[in-house]
Amino acid sequence: MDSSVRMAATLEEAPRRGWMLVKALMRFAFMIFNNLVAIPSYVCYVIVLQPLRVLDSKRFWYIEGTMYKWLLGMVASWGWFAGYTVMEWGEDIKAISEDEAVMLVNHQATGDVCTLMMCLQDKGRAVAQLIWLMDHIFKYTNFGIVSLIHGDFFIRQGKSHRDQQLLLLKKHLENNYRSRDRKWIVLFPEGGFLRKRRETSQAYAKKNNLPFLTHVTLPRFGATKIILSVLVARQENGSPAGGDAKELESKSKGLQWIIDTTIAYPKAEPIDIQTWILGYRKPTVTHVHYRIFPVKDVPLETDDLANWLYQRFIEKEDLLSHFYKTGAFPPLKGQKEAVSREMNLSNTWLFLIYSFAVLSACMWYSIIEYFYHCLF
Repeated sequence: MDSSVRMAATLEEAPRRGWMLVKALMRFAFMIFNNLVAIPSYVCYVIVLQPLRVLDSKRFWYIEGTMYKWLLGMVASWGWFAGYTVMEWGEDIKAISEDEAVMLVNHQATGDVCTLMMCLQDKGRAVAQLIWLMDHIFKYTNFGIVSLIHGDFFIRQGKSHRDQQLLLLKKHLENNYRSRDRKWIVLFPEGGFLRKRRETSQAYAKKNNLPFLTHVTLPRFGATKIILSVLVARQENGSPAGGDAKELESKSKGLQWIIDTTIAYPKAEPIDIQTWILGYRKPTVTHVHYRIFPVKDVPLETDDLANWLYQRFIEKEDLLSHFYKTGAFPPLKGQKEAVSREMNLSNTWLFLIYSFAVLSACMWYSIIEYFYHCLF
């Protein structure tokens, strides 16, 4: 009897599973097509615009940043078309989109990056002037060439590489952040996915009498310290350190904000990049909570900075515990109830950037084919 019921259930499920497979294959083919037209077009534009980089560097990086935003918008659209949407909570970070800021984000899966790509699309030019700090393995993905050109930084994990990587990060920021007119940095201070680091973090916490965390892990502070030491315009005796106040103001106000960003998935089941591309999971709302801290209130000394970061992640643990119990984040201080905002992508805008990518690919193919026939 049981076997008959199971067989009947399997037969009923077969059409749905078959459609899911077909849909996943179609989405995968669309992703391949998207990459084949968009990424080579981006690279060709960057190559052709190199003279502008020499003549007017700021304008060059403005154009490059705009194309970078469009590429990230395409990645965001893969999830959007599958019904993976975002609900935002906490403070409104649009208000500081023109200022320099660092986003400190908890890390659960590869889908975190895709979620942020969607969140940042309506935050002015922040996403165009963004630097990601990500694992070096991403350098070898389809998007690696774009990230290399844009100036993202790839971190090699492990104790044996840590000191060298921090020196490379410092040099990278000094050489690329201001010169490319970058303003925001996305950093995952935990240094890896929650499922991979949780046991190690809990063992370290027990050994050092630190809080036992379940939904996040204790952050590493090396990269945060480097970012703050390089980019913050500190005050000395009432004047900005490192030169004349007016001269510094004309160049940059320096890093001004820390955006504590907490990503929560329903039932604590994160979305990975495969799901984002193939869309085999049911439509899901991912929740993102923001808190803004002035950089001037963040200590630079190693021990104080470590304690400050630990406290933020202890608070993240409380935020996530509340979310998993109630399905909502708690209200901000001074609010009676929490307010959420649904993040939307414009289908018209997506159609336009996809059209531009396809037309650009056709144009570059025709140009390359013409020169090939002329030469050979």
